[in-house]
Amino acid sequence: MKLPIHVSEESREPIYHQIEMQLRALIVGGSLAPGTSLPSIRVLASELQCSVITTRRAYQNLENSGYIKTVQGKGTFVKALEEVQKEETKQKVVYDAFEKAIEQGRQVGCTKDDLSTIFADVLSRHFHG
Repeated sequence: MKLPIHVSEESREPIYHQIEMQLRALIVGGSLAPGTSLPSIRVLASELQCSVITTRRAYQNLENSGYIKTVQGKGTFVKALEEVQKEETKQKVVYDAFEKAIEQGRQVGCTKDDLSTIFADVLSRHFHG
């Protein structure tokens, strides 16, 4: 299975963190159900054209946080999450995305009102269009 993960060399975020956050979002959002088999570290590294060390770090962080489980000789699988963990992760993913968007907006000279208008437009387009 090819995962819908995209990494950017231009991002300030380390590649392992980009992989980790996108996998968390896929798991919490339900795109990757509990028990789903994930690609091996080598396969994912090859698909994303990054190092095995990078993908290993993302997988280790996800395993340490309780999102995935590696079974020796069988592979890596998505773990079932508690609802509280899902909600906390959803909020963190969205919060972090807003933080980044606001930072980028400020870098290009947007005011608080500019950002509010843009946010309202995007929100409206996604929920009313």
